[in-house]
Amino acid sequence: MQHIKQYVNENKQRLLDELFELLRFPSVSADPKYKPEVLKTADYIAQKLRDAGADKVEVCPTAGNPIVYGEKIIDPSKPTVLVYGHYDVQPPDPLELWETPPFEPTVRDGKIYARGACDDKGQFYMHVKAFELMMQTNTVPCNIKFMIEGEEEVGSSNLAIFVKANKERLKADVVLISDTSMISMEHPSLETGLRGLSYLEVEVTGPNRDLHSGVYGGAVANPATILAKMIASLHDENNHIAIPGFYNDVVDLTPAERTALNNAPYDEAEYKKDLDVQELWGEKGYTTFERTGTRPTLEVNGIWGGYIGEGAKTVLPSKASAKISMRLVPNQTSEKITELFTKHFLSIAPASVKVKVTPHHGGEPAVTPTDSVAYRAAQKAIAESFGKDPIPTRGGGSIPIVALFEAELGLKTVLMGFGLDSDALHSPNEKYDIFNYYKGIETIPLFHKYFAELSK
Repeated sequence: MQHIKQYVNENKQRLLDELFELLRFPSVSADPKYKPEVLKTADYIAQKLRDAGADKVEVCPTAGNPIVYGEKIIDPSKPTVLVYGHYDVQPPDPLELWETPPFEPTVRDGKIYARGACDDKGQFYMHVKAFELMMQTNTVPCNIKFMIEGEEEVGSSNLAIFVKANKERLKADVVLISDTSMISMEHPSLETGLRGLSYLEVEVTGPNRDLHSGVYGGAVANPATILAKMIASLHDENNHIAIPGFYNDVVDLTPAERTALNNAPYDEAEYKKDLDVQELWGEKGYTTFERTGTRPTLEVNGIWGGYIGEGAKTVLPSKASAKISMRLVPNQTSEKITELFTKHFLSIAPASVKVKVTPHHGGEPAVTPTDSVAYRAAQKAIAESFGKDPIPTRGGGSIPIVALFEAELGLKTVLMGFGLDSDALHSPNEKYDIFNYYKGIETIPLFHKYFAELSK
């Protein structure tokens, strides 16, 4: 551990400068206008992998954004870790809510503020630098492969094609991902599962054009009003999702599992204070930990229709739309939930409007085993680095490729993230603590060390 800390201390400023350089690339995958910057980002990562000591580094083209691949095979007989990450980021909008420019990383109170700082540039780049550290100190204990993609934020639609076409190249013993969070640096944790995702867009159309709300209001259905009513009906008075069959495949936690999950440190007053809310909202009968990690949800991610510019315009809109995401738990599937939602939403539409449902992307829930060699290696690494054992938790987010890796490569995943729930992922003023960044670089080599030792 001493040689690890020494290397990080001696290279602190360079490690930070390189991350800042990476963060300055506006690698937004959702907007085609950023494509040139996305390609530059991939090239930058490839060069950094080469500089760190990786062999066979390649920027692999896909039908969308390229995948950066690199490897270091020290001995074919030794175990192999496949490191996954993504270099694409969410759109920075709304720009006016950022205190400093989203693609000009800024440090305030020991935190790096930039789009992608935590999700996932800061986290995957820890692995590149940890690999460099192991190479420079001649302590690489196992084979390491890297696969860094550029479409995670838009559903990883081309990753499955790449994985299926490169099974031999991607052969490994475990997948290691840092794209999740810990409870805190005082209470380190390891996520043991992730929710799946069904993401759709709905459109409600009424009259064939926008209408004068005085001339036609009260006689013609307003699509914005109808959409609001339809969305409101998707939850009942207990905030239970009211789509027939939605919960049919949900696997409930056992009483012992619920107790273990809720033993994690939690301060509800601090939780509400951080979010500036007076009261929490959610499915009746479940705790915050259960609602955010083990129960399915349905949320409106965006809603629009009619006039939203400055001043007044008395209009009855022709159309209204919304984007809706549903987080899924074992044993739900995105295909089935998408089908159930679509059937239900169309069925509750009044004859006064036309409704269209467009699926965007989805992913499957995943649970990682806590008795595997890889999980025990992660436990030992965190325990040594932090001085205390990690707490097992369930993640509320979705990383669809976890299920893909298991289905196509037969590999389980270890979710060893160093972010925090308060890092404002996908929001203005996204951040990542400098301490967490360095702590990740210190901890990751220990995972490789213990994984190699425990695999013997």
